[in-house]
Amino acid sequence: MKIAHIAIWVTDLEVMKHFYETYFEAKAGEIYHNPTKKFTSYFLGFTTGSHLELMHRPDIKDFRKGAQEFMGLTHFAVSVGAKTKVDLLTERLRKDGYTIVGEPRTTGDGYYESVVLDPEQNRIEITV
Repeated sequence: MKIAHIAIWVTDLEVMKHFYETYFEAKAGEIYHNPTKKFTSYFLGFTTGSHLELMHRPDIKDFRKGAQEFMGLTHFAVSVGAKTKVDLLTERLRKDGYTIVGEPRTTGDGYYESVVLDPEQNRIEITV
């Protein structure tokens, strides 16, 4: 078994699509629109075959708390393949104004990672 995709409710589909395409080399499919439900979404594919679904519907409530942690799904991790790539992407995101909530480091369980917030405050671990 494998996780096929992760889905995130978002406020601005285009901003979020651009972020993941720009920094994580995602490729977006065509926008899907269901006018009856006022639902729109993009599936973003990665070279490994995994996907991220960005979804929007105007009636979804926003309970985000920024860098504060809360119960439920707390992050997802993207492997970039090397410590130097973790460092370079982290610095690129910082330079471009994104919030780094975890500096590059080796964790107690042996992962080399940093943690960044995407434009809508979702946590992404950047790992080897």
